[in-house]
Amino acid sequence: MKVRIIVMGALVVAISCAKNPFTGKNTMALVPNSQIFPSSFQQYNQFLGENKVIKGTKDAERVENVGMKIKTAAEKWLNANGKEGYLKDYQWEYNLVDNKEVNAWCMPGGKIVFYTGIMPICQDDAGMATVMGHEVAHALANHGQQRMSAGMIQQLGAVGLGVAAGGQSKETQAAIMTAYGIGTEYGGMMPFSRSHESEADMIGLTLMAVAGYNPDKAVAFWERMAANAGGNKPPEFMSTHPSDETRIANIKKLIPKAKEEAAKFGVTFK
Repeated sequence: MKVRIIVMGALVVAISCAKNPFTGKNTMALVPNSQIFPSSFQQYNQFLGENKVIKGTKDAERVENVGMKIKTAAEKWLNANGKEGYLKDYQWEYNLVDNKEVNAWCMPGGKIVFYTGIMPICQDDAGMATVMGHEVAHALANHGQQRMSAGMIQQLGAVGLGVAAGGQSKETQAAIMTAYGIGTEYGGMMPFSRSHESEADMIGLTLMAVAGYNPDKAVAFWERMAANAGGNKPPEFMSTHPSDETRIANIKKLIPKAKEEAAKFGVTFK
């Protein structure tokens, strides 16, 4: 039984891989997008039905306009890099929702929401493009799919460990499972999530630059986000996101590459 679980887990991981079009790295894909996208679209429509969607205002139009430019930039970059058809199953949609929370997100398949609470921190279209590029990057890199896959592997590991510890006392089993949960969360899942955030920053900078927005403006946006948070964040190792200091430092290093990519499409910045 123990051997069977290990073999099955290894086989699933081995045959269930996709490739990140921006990095070329293999990624986990235990659940295909053909299953994820329909569920994503359904959840998005349900969310819109349960929340106040703002239409016809200047800010609502800005969300859609910036979103369209980021989408076009993604298409240009992917087509130019031999990834034609990568977005064929996407159903792009951009909505502004009345919510004081400082947040925005993009679901798998291109379903985007900006909350009104983040608009003052965005300040301008470049700030919005920073957010839009970052959130769209999560979807394009299939980060949701990877998180689902990692969660499945974490659960499979727990099952295997539970079987292996079956001969121990209940107290020992509980201690083993608790240690496994803490270890995989802080040593695996959280670092995994932080790597996705950094990857989304990298891809997002490229998208906003190709779309014509100066990636230098991303630094100011994240500085405003840090100031808004007021330091009320857990230590980096206990967070799903990099610290503000780490993120801003990394972005500054990534900006020249984003400008270099944009220049390939005739976009330059003074």
